[in-house]
Amino acid sequence: MSSTHGRGNIELLSATLAKAKSEDRAALVAYLPAGFPTVDGGVEAVKAVIAGGADVVEIGLPHSDPVLDGPVIQTADDIALRGGVKIADVIRTVREAHEATGAPVLVMTYWNPIDRYGVERFTAELAAAGGAGCILPDLPVQESALWREHAGKHGLATVFVVAPSSRDERLATITAAGSGFVYAASLMGVTGTRASVGAEAKELVGRTRKTTDLPVCVGLGVSNPEQAREVAGFADGVIVGSAFVKLLLDAPDLPAGLAAVRSLAGELAEGVRRS
Repeated sequence: MSSTHGRGNIELLSATLAKAKSEDRAALVAYLPAGFPTVDGGVEAVKAVIAGGADVVEIGLPHSDPVLDGPVIQTADDIALRGGVKIADVIRTVREAHEATGAPVLVMTYWNPIDRYGVERFTAELAAAGGAGCILPDLPVQESALWREHAGKHGLATVFVVAPSSRDERLATITAAGSGFVYAASLMGVTGTRASVGAEAKELVGRTRKTTDLPVCVGLGVSNPEQAREVAGFADGVIVGSAFVKLLLDAPDLPAGLAAVRSLAGELAEGVRRS
């Protein structure tokens, strides 16, 4: 099911989000770091969340200084880095997950590793692996021209992150430069599970929608079906990461972890259907 001639899968991503909308529901977007608990285990975890009901998957590129990530994802990143995970393993995770499931798979990464690896090389390899694009939480739009040029050439989406602190004028600048979807961070702070996702996210989605026709997906803090249902009431997609990663961290072994993430994906998939 891989894409041809090194073209990325932005069309697949857009079609998947549009299909969810046509079914009058939000898309379920799952986040898992590459190389965790191992490279092979990470690939199996992606397959498990898609089998459970996730529509789209974000593969995290483990980073030694993850400013946006809370303790759960930091712990997983640390395990992956100590296991020797490399960018080649991230690309391999994308390829194997996409080929096995046909689902759109993106990479979420800080800018520094791509800059060091080489923008042209990274975009070419991600596209050849059938990747759908990249989420770049710390790349300022005004410094993104080089990345967007190469991403566009290879058919990859460039997903930018907006936050409740983003002013309307800034939102318009960010959404005009992005493609695929807009990642709306539900609150100021780092990733992690939270008791409530709240009104800030709803207001941010409303303000973002006034600037763009791109789908708006909400992440940071969604961890259970009730929260997924709440966010699905106003967003095009619900992004869940730490809750999946925590299940894998807490599991006694990989098979138990895979069963747990598959089960949670199923519960969340019910949640995004807005009953």
